[in-house]
Amino acid sequence: MYGSNDVDNRRIHLGVPSFYLSLRWRARALLRSSFLGVFLYSAISLSPIPANSVFADNQPNNDINLNTALVLADILRAARSEIASQQPAINNDLVGDKGLGGEVVQQNVIKRLQEAGKAEPLANPANDIEAKLIKAQLESIFEIIDENQPLINKKGIGFKGFVPAVFAQLTNERFGEKVGSIAEIKVTAPMELVRNRKARPDAWEREVIETRFMSADWVKGSLFSEEADGKNGAAFRVMVPEYYGQACLACHGGPKGEVDVTGYPKEGGMAGDLGGSISVTLYK
Repeated sequence: MYGSNDVDNRRIHLGVPSFYLSLRWRARALLRSSFLGVFLYSAISLSPIPANSVFADNQPNNDINLNTALVLADILRAARSEIASQQPAINNDLVGDKGLGGEVVQQNVIKRLQEAGKAEPLANPANDIEAKLIKAQLESIFEIIDENQPLINKKGIGFKGFVPAVFAQLTNERFGEKVGSIAEIKVTAPMELVRNRKARPDAWEREVIETRFMSADWVKGSLFSEEADGKNGAAFRVMVPEYYGQACLACHGGPKGEVDVTGYPKEGGMAGDLGGSISVTLYK
């Protein structure tokens, strides 16, 4: 699979997408698709699995599925953290080429995983399915960044709207196109925090959020997994809760109702509040 220096076999050559009709329209569309705002993911680290996490029955296949799901969640987290760290460059209206092409961002994501001790599955995936899913996710990161170069590099526009939540949604959608009915990755949230209908939790996700993650006795940071149906049938499903960091409050803090930089009213949240969840579905 991919090692840290294995770049050439991941190069993607793309034509001009049809959505390059208007960069200003694209920026507004990206903002509309942002459901958790600008900074939610900048404070998220690639932390170990809490000991109190609730997992499905300890069966060999589920152990492998859980590890695969967490690999995909780690890659997504690393990618969003990279986009969060690049916001000053992306939103610099005085500089054109930011030097943030798909290959650069992809390699930075791999470096983040290496530094966190999370890169081993990229070089040695557990099985062919995991290898395919990792490849699809890394390719999706590459493609979404490359396709948005005209927006990222546009001079004269400050805030571009190409924030971690938008990037994650676009990347997850591209991942879904690549893997079909094998797997899904989604970032969702409690219903009152969802700003985009596409990010609404399904019935299973909502039940996990409301009866587990939002429960007073749930151990903060603990994951949840079980066998449950997804939209394509029987599946192994994992939910990874995520919480507001201090930087998140610029858009999601107080005063509640005040309009944030993305044009949405703030939720009045506090650091440490549940802000969302990564949902990974692996179909049987």
